Amino acid sequence: MSVEEDRERAKVKLKGVCGVYRICDGHPSRLCQGQSYGRPLGIGGIGSGASFTANCTALEALRLKMRLIGEHFEPDTKTTFLRNEISMPIMGASVSGVNSFGGDSVITEKELCRSIVLGCKKAGTIGFRGDTYTYSYDNTPCLEAIAEAKGWGVKIWKPREQEMLLKLIRKTEEQNIIAVGVDIDGCGSYAMPKHGKPVFRKSEKELKELVNSTKLPFILKGIMCIEDAEIAADIGAAAIVVSNHGGRVLDSTPGTAEVLPEIAVKVGKKVVVLVDGGIRTGYDVLKMLALGAKGVLVGRDVIRAAVGGGIAGVQRLMEYLQKTLAKAMKMTGCSSLNDISRNILYNY
Repeated sequence: MSVEEDRERAKVKLKGVCGVYRICDGHPSRLCQGQSYGRPLGIGGIGSGASFTANCTALEALRLKMRLIGEHFEPDTKTTFLRNEISMPIMGASVSGVNSFGGDSVITEKELCRSIVLGCKKAGTIGFRGDTYTYSYDNTPCLEAIAEAKGWGVKIWKPREQEMLLKLIRKTEEQNIIAVGVDIDGCGSYAMPKHGKPVFRKSEKELKELVNSTKLPFILKGIMCIEDAEIAADIGAAAIVVSNHGGRVLDSTPGTAEVLPEIAVKVGKKVVVLVDGGIRTGYDVLKMLALGAKGVLVGRDVIRAAVGGGIAGVQRLMEYLQKTLAKAMKMTGCSSLNDISRNILYNY
């Protein structure tokens, strides 16, 4: 089987929800995109889709410098994330909630979680798991999948009511998991409050309480400005994810590649800086690393891989991304991840 075949199967299963286009950029002509006027958001972006599109166009605008004269080498994509060795700086994003893309008839929540966590593990990397309105303290297929993977995963919770979050974090610790965190951008979720699971903006004091409540490394996802990045570093977060939630919570934001460089410069020596948004190929990965990220998270393509090919489909996708990253590194003169810098980008 191939990544292409997985995508073709996903296209059939996701009919009416996602066109599985060769170019997934949030353009208004795309099946998923456009004002929903009260209907479920689906897999597209909020409002006009400008934030979704900005993620893609910001990456597209960057040009790689091809540099080929020198000794031959085979690029090394291995790295570590929070002291865990992984095969590549590419991980599965914390996409959750099958009701956003077709419901249980397409793939069950349990299957989605297992596909991403176990597929990433088979590829030598890590699958993040998110949160959705069907989850409760007693119903956590995300944690079940991570338990099956012997703790090899990361759990990101929505910014729920504080006491519930503290309980959920304590439950997460039982799985001997790699890390736990909160996607602060999840405060813009429509589905959670609509189904009786309210979400909140979190104060610096509340976030610090969450960080200090656990011995696990803590991740804050949804950082889009220096001010929030500095607060995350100050309260002891181990890592941050530069993210606009895939363009799904606020229209008209910049693309993540636009804000990443200044954030990485400001806090990159204090916290591990990850990024998501519009990443579709190993070439996109290389661009994000050149802008200062230590790793990237892939979301929509991981959904399609899981729907089309299950565990094996996610493994195939991640290995494809690793191969294209390695090729891009070879063609730009980077034998290891440490060699990657803004010098390989023409417009920097």
